[in-house]
Amino acid sequence: MHLRQCLPWALLLALLPAASTAAQIPFSQPSPSRMTRTLVDALNEDPDYTSLLRLLQRTRLIPTLNRLNESTFFAPTNNAIKKHSSQPGSLWRFGLEEEADLVPDNIQEQLRQQLFYHLLNETMPALPKESSVPFYKTLLYPRKPLEPPTHEPPPYPPWMPIPGGTLGGEQQRLRLASLENKFYVGVDAFGQGGAKIVKGVQDVGNSTDNFVLLGVDDVLEPPPDLASIVQQYSTISYFQKIMTPEIMARLNSTPELTLFLPVDEAWEAFHPIERLYLESEFATDDLHRILDMHAVIEEHVAWSDSFESGLKLTTVKGTKLEFEVTPEGTKIRDAKLTQPDIYASNGVLHLVSSLLLPPDSLKLTPEKYLLALNCTKFVSLLHSAELEHLINDTHSRYTILAPSDDVLSIFEDPEFPEPGSEELKKLLQYHFIPGHWTPNKLKTGSLLETALKEPGLNDDSQVLSVEVQSEDKKKSASKTISFGGAGVIGDPVEVNNTLIYFVSRPLTPPPDVFQAALPFLDLSSFLAAVFSTAKAEALRVQPSTTFLIPHNDAFKRLGLLVSAHLLSASSKDDLENVIMHHVLDTVQYAAPFQNGSQHSFSTLEGSDVKVDRFVNGTALVSSSGGWADLRAGLQTRDLLTKTGVIHELSDIMIPRSVSISIGKLVKAAKGSTMSTLVNKAGFEWILNGTAPPEGSPWSDANVGWTLLCPPDDAFKTYNLTQLYSDLEGLRSLVAQHLIPTPVQAIFGESDDPVSHNRPLVLEDATYSTLQSEQSAYGDIVFQRKTGSADFIVGIKGARGTDGKDDTSTLGKVFRLLYWV
Repeated sequence: MHLRQCLPWALLLALLPAASTAAQIPFSQPSPSRMTRTLVDALNEDPDYTSLLRLLQRTRLIPTLNRLNESTFFAPTNNAIKKHSSQPGSLWRFGLEEEADLVPDNIQEQLRQQLFYHLLNETMPALPKESSVPFYKTLLYPRKPLEPPTHEPPPYPPWMPIPGGTLGGEQQRLRLASLENKFYVGVDAFGQGGAKIVKGVQDVGNSTDNFVLLGVDDVLEPPPDLASIVQQYSTISYFQKIMTPEIMARLNSTPELTLFLPVDEAWEAFHPIERLYLESEFATDDLHRILDMHAVIEEHVAWSDSFESGLKLTTVKGTKLEFEVTPEGTKIRDAKLTQPDIYASNGVLHLVSSLLLPPDSLKLTPEKYLLALNCTKFVSLLHSAELEHLINDTHSRYTILAPSDDVLSIFEDPEFPEPGSEELKKLLQYHFIPGHWTPNKLKTGSLLETALKEPGLNDDSQVLSVEVQSEDKKKSASKTISFGGAGVIGDPVEVNNTLIYFVSRPLTPPPDVFQAALPFLDLSSFLAAVFSTAKAEALRVQPSTTFLIPHNDAFKRLGLLVSAHLLSASSKDDLENVIMHHVLDTVQYAAPFQNGSQHSFSTLEGSDVKVDRFVNGTALVSSSGGWADLRAGLQTRDLLTKTGVIHELSDIMIPRSVSISIGKLVKAAKGSTMSTLVNKAGFEWILNGTAPPEGSPWSDANVGWTLLCPPDDAFKTYNLTQLYSDLEGLRSLVAQHLIPTPVQAIFGESDDPVSHNRPLVLEDATYSTLQSEQSAYGDIVFQRKTGSADFIVGIKGARGTDGKDDTSTLGKVFRLLYWV
């Protein structure tokens, strides 16, 4: 039974009038003989009780006192009543005023109830000894007063106490104690407090009257309800702190309530964060559960005199409280009964040394911790996205990256996902990392799997990058930690299976590959190339991919003519194949490239790329079966995307499916005139990229060819008709522009991609041409122009007709090594 489900007292009162006559039977004893001295006689004989007699008359209790046959009256003296009447709102003061008869009757009824609390239905045979604190049952049956006030008097005078009420039909109790030969009434369980008995002590046990009249120096206030009682004790200040208005209302209105409250020290069994949660506005339900496991409601109130070993009481929540009573004291479960029997109008309060909660009875979820730690907006967003399971599971181990309310208040703008949206759901899942990732476990460059299952990763977990900076590696407190670029504020909070970091901003899941690369200007040339093809949108959503994106300088190092060829309208297929060759069909973060010496990975183009790792940590990427010895340096960036990851390359890779012949590059260089001369001279196989003719001087030579290609503009001053008609001269001209170079001489074993991707070394270099065997002036020389990146190429030892060196700016010729 829940406290809130108890039968309202007003309903019980509705049943009382019909039974009121029978209810007064215990007090319907024969009236004393007229010759017998009554309690009223004794009060009239003593001038110290005039105020009390006036109140008894006002409340119409004189007939009641005359009717009592055995009684003890703790009678407040005139001074006691005067002192009490001076208090604000005192009913005793209203009773003494002339207008007292005009007040509603149930106000008088409250005063009558207070006077009944001063009466026992027995003649006290003796006062207690100093070592004991006995209790006595008064004539007060506590009940809730009628509201609103009524002028109607109760039926059936004389007005006798009506059994029933909020103590399960029991009378309210009263204790007496002796201290240094003085006696006190209304004391607590330890004999403290109460009103001093100042008159009539000598008559106890010595009088022939059937009553005992004891004067007291203060009015005895009947115990108030449990809600008021709880607020009076400093040893349960923590419960007062967490007591909500709803709990206060329950303690005020629930009858027959036996309450076991833990003292302040007992609450230290909770983790500080758990206590912080209990103190928050969100703990109402759990506070009611705790209360229900410390409250008993039965037909009678459970005072301590009913406790015995083996007794089991059932709480409102259904848990069992087992008692053990020994000469050393009383234990309830493992808790000691530190103060029993604090009386209340609707029950009794017992103070205990520890919480009476079964193991694991109060399961505080991560949600409750977050609420206590000022992350209420974060929790609200999780509920709107139907992600409550992430914060309501007490068994799963999670590391939560939680933005506080202050942080989220900054991001409440149109760019933040709408509550309940799929975008918000993904964003929130990205804040949960399975496992317990304490600061000591975190390392710079680590990628941690999150609770976000990304469709673009074939429903695998999206990862989150970690950065750690530390002044002292041995001390966690000196570490500066960030997740996905969001800094950690303060120390993490670890409670049970949950570890909470507070982050400086919400974490945004990685965008698509192009959005991720767009801020990096050094990658813009590759992006522009992608967007010039029809593959862009397909690549944007292609799941589980790794993009190897070349820097802008890679296009320059590959050569202006290769770039021009790939970007020309007629070479779209080649460009698409090159782009697809830079996209692996699996997600490969940095780790596979940093471990081992060699790996191969397939690409979306259908070919493979090979990664070689050197001792010094350098990694070079080359195309399997593609352009021979063309390599690119790999920089593992781990730039995360919705569909995988991006790394960077120093150079462009050409797959085997793309055939870039010298003829194609000559066309891109607008060197059609030179192309015609090469064909006419019999070197068309160089342009086509085919093998030399069988039987030719070059058929067995393992050489590559560099063609120095003058553009069409270079021939403006030449008589092409004369040149075409002179076949020997034409061949000599073409031979002067062809450099045969052995393969071994060009490429060596090096981990520098630049040394592999440049066909010839040009700094102050001299090379023989095909014309060198026929002429003393066949060799050519290269020299860098002063203050420029350009080179000068000229015929070694030759002079022009004007006496100057016969040279040409290399910028006007194209050189490319193509192996045949």
